Amino acid sequence: MNPGEHLEQILEAALLAAGRALGLDELAALFDELERPDKRTLRAALENLAGRYEGRGIEVVEVASGWRIQVRRECSPWVSRLWEEKPGRYSRALMETLALIAYRQPITRGEIEEIRGVSVSTNIIRTLQEREWIRVVGHRDVPGKPALYGTTRTFLDYFGLKSLDELPPLAEIRDLDEGDPRLDLPDPDQPPEQQAAPDEPDPAAQTPADEAETTPA
Repeated sequence: MNPGEHLEQILEAALLAAGRALGLDELAALFDELERPDKRTLRAALENLAGRYEGRGIEVVEVASGWRIQVRRECSPWVSRLWEEKPGRYSRALMETLALIAYRQPITRGEIEEIRGVSVSTNIIRTLQEREWIRVVGHRDVPGKPALYGTTRTFLDYFGLKSLDELPPLAEIRDLDEGDPRLDLPDPDQPPEQQAAPDEPDPAAQTPADEAETTPA
């Protein structure tokens, strides 16, 4: 097989076999030095490949970490039935915390608590870090040097985003685990004392790691 004549086929096979996003450097490394296509050629081939997947049940998309083949969102309700164990739902508190980090990063835990009007469970932060959705990006230069949190490439990949610029407006953000119910997120620009107290999380929708939150004294 001539790599130059079958570039799209090779890239398609690599993405399918990898089962994850592959960056342009990783894809270029598949080829010997003398036959290696440049990044512009790779990108053009990937874009052509994505076009050929239009209207199918799977798609070729670019996310933060590179390119991948994935199930089209519209087909996911049926495909998910292949797995007996349903993915765990995340509590409202966890999703609100994640949303605030995504939209207001870098942000400290104290600032999240000030906006939400309730304390943030340590287990919520731990769960987000274990999923590699957030990380410590620095420390605020104030007494105590509180950690500053930001999102990761894994977060972008999970939600199918290339960059934070693709985040929807905060007013339109929905529960990303279910895709349907709207989150009544607090307005980050509204003073905490003017914000309505958030509803109590549904215990059935909580992960075991989520502790009960309490309103700060």
